[in-house]
Amino acid sequence: MTTEKPRPLLIVEDDPALQKQLRWSFDQFETLTAGDRESALSQIHRHHPAVVTMDLGLPPDADSVSEGFRLLEQILSAAPDTKVIVLTGQNDRANALRAIGLGAYDFFAKPFEPELLSLTIERAYRLYDLQQENRRLQASQHPDALAGLLTRSPEMLRVCRTVEKVAGSNATVLLLGESGTGKEVLARGVHEASPRKNERFVAINCAAIPDNLLESELFGYEKGAFTGAAKTTPGKIESADGGTLMLDEIGDLPHPLQAKLLRFLQERVVERLGGRQEIPVDVRIVCATHQDLKTLIKEGRFREDLFYRLAEIVINIPPLRARNGDATLLAHAFVRRFANEQNCGSMTLTEDAIRAIEAHPWPGNVRELENCIKRAVIMADGAQITRDDIGLETDGESPSEFIDLRKIRDDAERGAVVTALGRANGNLVRAAEILGISRPTLYDLLHRLGLK
Repeated sequence: MTTEKPRPLLIVEDDPALQKQLRWSFDQFETLTAGDRESALSQIHRHHPAVVTMDLGLPPDADSVSEGFRLLEQILSAAPDTKVIVLTGQNDRANALRAIGLGAYDFFAKPFEPELLSLTIERAYRLYDLQQENRRLQASQHPDALAGLLTRSPEMLRVCRTVEKVAGSNATVLLLGESGTGKEVLARGVHEASPRKNERFVAINCAAIPDNLLESELFGYEKGAFTGAAKTTPGKIESADGGTLMLDEIGDLPHPLQAKLLRFLQERVVERLGGRQEIPVDVRIVCATHQDLKTLIKEGRFREDLFYRLAEIVINIPPLRARNGDATLLAHAFVRRFANEQNCGSMTLTEDAIRAIEAHPWPGNVRELENCIKRAVIMADGAQITRDDIGLETDGESPSEFIDLRKIRDDAERGAVVTALGRANGNLVRAAEILGISRPTLYDLLHRLGLK
C-alpha cells in the first residue's frame, strides 16, 4: 500500500517560536520554512510550493513591510500561480488590502485560528489544482496543431505557445525568420489550431511567381480579361474563403500589388481582373518573410501602412543555431525518417557526428540540416553515420552562453539536460548516463526545469 506524499507548504516567518507553531499546526503538509526573503526565494525555486504563508515584516527591517512586499512581488513574478496567504497584525488592514491588490490569495490577522487558516490553505490548493487542470485541458484541445514541429528549445517552445494563443483569433499574423526555420509549419499550425481548421489552407510564394502573373494568381480574373483568359478563374484569396491564406515571402510583393492587398485587408472584398463586381471574402491572413520589412520601408520598397496592417501579431522565429539541443534532436528524427524511406534498416549517429552537428552554425537552418542528414544516410557504408558521412568542416563544441550570475546554475542545468536528451534521442536512461546522474535525479531536474 502506498501513501500520498504530503504537499509542500512554504512558511515565511522570522519569529522562531511562531515558525515552530505553524509547522506543528500544519503537520499534514510537507512544511518548508524561511526566515528572510533570500531563503524564501531559494525554497520557491527548489521546491515550487503551490501555497505560501508569509509575514510582511521580515529582516533586515522586521518593523517595516517593504521587504515583505518585495518578496510577494518576486514570488508572483517567478511563479504567478502560487497562492500566497499573507499574515498581518490586527490593525494592519491597509497593508492586507495592498497585498491582495498585488496578487496575494488571501490574508489572516494575527493571532489566527489554525483550523480556519488550514481550511484556507486547503482551498488554495484546490484552486491551484483546478487552474493547472484547466491549463492541461486547454493545451490538449489542439494536440496535433504543431505536429510537424519538433523542438525542446525554450525559445521555440515560447513561439509554439504564442501560435496556440493567437490561433483562435482572426488577427493577421506576420512570421519573421531566416530561410529554413519552419515558417510554413507554424503558419499551418495557426490554421490547424484555429476554428477555420476544417476549411482550406492556401499558400502562395510571392517570390516564386512573375510579377505580371502574381496579380491574377492572387485576385483571379474574368473570362476575356487578357489574351488566354478562356474562362473565369477565382484567385488564391477567393479560393481560401472561410479558411487561411499564407502569403510567403511577403517582402517580395511588387509595390503596385501592395496597394491592392492593403485595400483588400481594409475592405475584405476582391475584384477579379477584368471584373467590376466586388466579391466579399472571409479569410485569415498569415504572412512570412526572411527580410527586414522595416529596412524595406526606409528604402521605399515596402508600404508602411501595409506593414502595420500585416503586423497585428508578429512572431519572431529563432534560427536553429539559437535553439539549444534542437540540431541533434532533429538530426536523430531525420535519420529515422530517411533510413525508413531508403530501406536502410536501423541507423544511428556516432558521437563524433553528433559533436559535429552541435558545433555547426547551420546558416541554412532546418532545411540545411535535413538535406545534410539525407545525404549522410544515402552515403553511409554501414548502420552508423560518422562525422565523415555528415561532411561538416567544423571542430570543437558549441559555445555556452550565460546571462548573469544568478541564472548560471539554472541555464547551465537546462542546457546540459536538453543537450543530453538530444544526444540520447529522448532516452532518459541514456541521458542520465551522459549527465552522470541517477534517473530519479533526472526526473526531478525535468520537473523543476519544466521540460517534457
